[in-house]
Amino acid sequence: MSRSRTAVLAALALVAGASGTALAVVPGDPGIAAIPCSVDYKVQNDWGSGFTAAVTVTNNSAAKSSWSVKWAYAGSQKVTNAWNAKVTQSGTAVTANNETYNGTLATGGSVSFGFQGTYSGSNAIPTAFTLDGVTCNVDNGTGTPTDPGTPTDPGTPSTKVDNPYAGAKVYVNPEWSAKAAAETGGSRISNQPTGVWLDRIAAINGVNGGMGLRAHLDAALAQKGSGEEVVQLVVYDLPGRDCSALASNGELGPTEIDKYKTQFIDPIAAILSDSKYAGLRIVTTVEIDSLPNLVTNTGGRPTATPACDTMKANGNYVKGVGYALNKLGAIPNVYNYIDAGHHGWLGWDDNFASSAQIMYQAATAEGATVDDVHGFITNTANYGALKENNFTINDSVAGKSVRESKWVDWNRYVDELSYAQAFRNQLVTTGFRSNIGMLIDTSRNGWGGAARPTGPGATTSVDTYVDGGRYDRRIHLGNWCNQAGAGLGERPKAAPAAGIDAYVWMKPPGESDGASSVIPNDEGKGFDRMCDPTYTGNVRNGNNMSGALGNAPLSGRWFSAQFQQLMQNAYPPL
Repeated sequence: MSRSRTAVLAALALVAGASGTALAVVPGDPGIAAIPCSVDYKVQNDWGSGFTAAVTVTNNSAAKSSWSVKWAYAGSQKVTNAWNAKVTQSGTAVTANNETYNGTLATGGSVSFGFQGTYSGSNAIPTAFTLDGVTCNVDNGTGTPTDPGTPTDPGTPSTKVDNPYAGAKVYVNPEWSAKAAAETGGSRISNQPTGVWLDRIAAINGVNGGMGLRAHLDAALAQKGSGEEVVQLVVYDLPGRDCSALASNGELGPTEIDKYKTQFIDPIAAILSDSKYAGLRIVTTVEIDSLPNLVTNTGGRPTATPACDTMKANGNYVKGVGYALNKLGAIPNVYNYIDAGHHGWLGWDDNFASSAQIMYQAATAEGATVDDVHGFITNTANYGALKENNFTINDSVAGKSVRESKWVDWNRYVDELSYAQAFRNQLVTTGFRSNIGMLIDTSRNGWGGAARPTGPGATTSVDTYVDGGRYDRRIHLGNWCNQAGAGLGERPKAAPAAGIDAYVWMKPPGESDGASSVIPNDEGKGFDRMCDPTYTGNVRNGNNMSGALGNAPLSGRWFSAQFQQLMQNAYPPL
């Protein structure tokens, strides 16, 4: 994934020749036996005052039962915490010693660890490393490999690119594009790429004469031309789907895991495996909403529902996601991104780490491994502001922290960008690969228009300060259905920020979140009062009004009034 800074140290050290000139040892050269070790040091995430880094050490000398890696910083960098190694620092000198479980390092073997640090000024890459006192290699000072052939993503299949969005066009769904263009003013955005939702078995072959999966892939090939093309799919039909939101319930009952596997995932995998589509980069958003429900809406929590308790007990969310990752991840040109909720759902301390753990559990179920996961996506079909500029959790007003405000309510994250970057670090700590990337759905989180604040709120109290300055104008963070006042967010863009593979419009703007009143249907979609503008709320939204627009159709159906509002309140403006 594209990162703000990546420095890959040569996997082959520079050794001095007889004339004193540095010579690069190349693969197959007899001198390779003299190279004791190599180090790959990457800054994964850099936010100006802090950073995270991943280090991979390869041992080319005798096997070891313990190891110690050392380097020194040229600047003010300070390591604050680490994982998979015991890291200490004295002045500028840093030492990383093995943990008890990863001390064995065979000849030709590698070990990886990561850490978080702070700095001021510049964050220069270390120029020398030692393994047990022996110099491994040196950076060439340019931040580029001294050996272009050195693999920079250990554990990642070589057929996959680092960031599928980099250097690629993204598929424009002609069905959504036509609906958008038919709206007054819609031609301004009708050429934007959006996700294709496979939300029931029938969607694979097309519903009511609409395009099926093959038709979309064929259209993507036509759009592709001679360049690279990303196709975005939402894979969304788990048994007992979305146990806490009736509007997005699905067609499969809680126990129908076998039907999910054989009639939904297997046919999708068969189509995506067709060699005809091997030249496409296929990005999948895997099963939005459901896994986070196993953390926040089960057990003795006030937010628990019997349906979510059932799904946690039978394990079919975990099994279903694992099966999907396994089958789809086996296809070389498929990039799986697991849904990771949003900051207004998982940002609290009691949700954050436990959510990463349940995602790891799913990613290692049913034959899946972490190598089947290319990244994660946040804010799918939600409204969380990308970046709140008028306040931070470090602010205090009238003697109270911003975290004490009713809006923030002790959350550690006030927007999607900070949440996505921090949750990425948590996922790596939990066991996912250090090169995972994040997607953020910005389709409806612009919050522009006349109601957008131009600065912080009044400092009368912490609540006036936050409420007066926040871009997200929802009544409560727990409101999720067809929100009044929302606007289009940042346009889709590759590699927009550290750790972020892309901003995407995975939820097609103009498609409803759910019906505002009961509408009989054969899609398994229930009526959720959170889509009713007269609803006075529940524990999940602090018993506030729902903030939903009226006269809304079933989820996924075109909602013209919402589409017009999204354009009107777009930020950046159209």
